[in-house]
Amino acid sequence: MLSYHVSESSCVSASVGGHVDHVHLLVGLSRTITIAQLVENVKTETSKWAKKAAGGHPEFSWQSGYGAFSVSESLLDLVDRYIRDQAKHHETLSFQDEYRRLCEKHGIEIDERYVWD
Repeated sequence: MLSYHVSESSCVSASVGGHVDHVHLLVGLSRTITIAQLVENVKTETSKWAKKAAGGHPEFSWQSGYGAFSVSESLLDLVDRYIRDQAKHHETLSFQDEYRRLCEKHGIEIDERYVWD
């Protein structure tokens, strides 16, 4: 589902994965769309699907925020493995703690009042 909507936005879906409270997408971004447009398209269309699908959840919604990070071509395989191994990874580290560490490692300040809504 996510890969389909990435492709519909003229982008290339390289990897999709996540855990119970988040999703990761490794995407080759088209030159004709912004990250914000891609995220909006994916969230909008997957929300519609999640609410209407058989066994769906009418109350489903995405949080308003998101994180986007660029990845070096030389690290694509490593990032792909990381994305596909989310369940095992989060046995020892929560998504929130992981995100805090990632932002801290790269010098990104976050205001947690707006990150976890």
